[in-house]
Amino acid sequence: MKGLAQRHYEKFRAKVLPAFVEAAERAAAGEANPWPNSMRIKKIEGAEGVWELTWSWSHPDGRATWEWVTIDGDAAIRWRRVGTHDILRNP
Repeated sequence: MKGLAQRHYEKFRAKVLPAFVEAAERAAAGEANPWPNSMRIKKIEGAEGVWELTWSWSHPDGRATWEWVTIDGDAAIRWRRVGTHDILRNP
């Protein structure tokens, strides 16, 4: 939680994560545009296989990085970092 207050991390867990999980399940099933407009999902340039999620544009500027992995043949998410824009220096 680099640079992220506990209350903001709790907001991420309570509000952002459930919507992300639903969208990730649709993405894994092959849906073309599964991500909600409230989340900016994009690949991180220079970090092969790592994706960025922007979940807040105001204080704090909430970001998370993650990657797709396979567990027992199923698509899964490995969270890498949750914090402010600073996490993108080492996603």
